[in-house]
Amino acid sequence: MAANEARRFIVKLEVFAAAGPIDLDVDANKDTRGELRAVIEQLRKADPDDIEDQTYRAFRFDVCDACRKQILLNPLGHGENPANRSGRSNA
Repeated sequence: MAANEARRFIVKLEVFAAAGPIDLDVDANKDTRGELRAVIEQLRKADPDDIEDQTYRAFRFDVCDACRKQILLNPLGHGENPANRSGRSNA
């Protein structure tokens, strides 16, 4: 795609963790601070890229009209040959 092509489109993709139900029951016998310390320790030991992949990622693509049409027809690329993701034929 040429940078000066007249018909360009921006495609934004956000992937983030879905919120589950929040348990608001207060248990007086529960060691909430201990649980919080354990979670913080797990986060300290974890790979930051792994944490980000599990919580939030955003992508922005600048695409031509043909690619826009393909994305709208099949946004997730199901059933598509990964080697031919550009939408161009090898013929």
